[in-house]
Amino acid sequence: MTAGAVEPDADLPAAHARPTVRVGAPTERRNPLSVDLDLMSTRDVLTVINEADRRVPAAVAGVLDEIATTVDLAVEALRGGHRVHYFGAGTSGRLGVLDAAELAPTFNSPRHWFCAHLAGGPDAMWRAVEDAEDDDRAGAVEAASCVRIGDLVVGLAASGRTPYVLGALAAARAKGASTVLLCANPEAEAARSVDVFIGVDTGPEVVTGSTRMKAGTAQKLVLNTFSTAVMVRLGRVYSNLMIDMVATNAKLRGRMISILVEATGCSEEVCRQALAEADGDLKTALVSLVSGAEVDAARAALARSADQVRGALALLAP
Repeated sequence: MTAGAVEPDADLPAAHARPTVRVGAPTERRNPLSVDLDLMSTRDVLTVINEADRRVPAAVAGVLDEIATTVDLAVEALRGGHRVHYFGAGTSGRLGVLDAAELAPTFNSPRHWFCAHLAGGPDAMWRAVEDAEDDDRAGAVEAASCVRIGDLVVGLAASGRTPYVLGALAAARAKGASTVLLCANPEAEAARSVDVFIGVDTGPEVVTGSTRMKAGTAQKLVLNTFSTAVMVRLGRVYSNLMIDMVATNAKLRGRMISILVEATGCSEEVCRQALAEADGDLKTALVSLVSGAEVDAARAALARSADQVRGALALLAP
């Protein structure tokens, strides 16, 4: 039986046997640096975990070219009126849900831009849903129901072989979407069946097979890097300031004032006044203060430049 093959569980009666998979991904191998972990002191356990975690950023650095290609595909899709989908199971899927959920409040992105699909449905955010990740048909059906030509579909699977994810990717390809697989297995066979393969080489986990650790950390870093770069490319950041944020509480309303002060060099009083005149719209206030134009002119310039601050400033330049 080859690694990753499915076989019945011989210890159960045939009527109750369930498929068993022995995965050969690097994430399933034993880490020689954490042997006898259970015999170590608490401090030594933490040191082993920390030293292993330090490998993750370097592993992500090794796939920046692939992430850049994915960013460009996402920007093209979103500018064309299409969507970005995440399909994942377990920790991978939950990280996709987290990334998609954070984009609207951080960058005021339309909620339909990033769609997260989790094997087992919403309940799987809080507890494991039995066998959900093994259902390739469920992934295919989910993708077929919502993915459209021109969309970008990102599959999230630590091992690179999760059936739910691969089923979704296959259905997405059939729909004419671009496909990406993000995993912690550079050797994944599915690399050949997607447009972009991001195989982060995080190696064996400290606790063998516990992919919520290094593999999960790598996926979190890649998703943060990917989605933030997409928002930057779409003009939702000015310099390094989040100018499209939604001020839903006192802290964020204060942050809007701080952003205006940082971006313009104006006093807090002037920035508060500009924001009030712009009816709380941070971009309009920013363009007005930087260009010296009236609020109505700033708002009109933003409308003519697809809501891009630098484009509006160029229109208002003398």
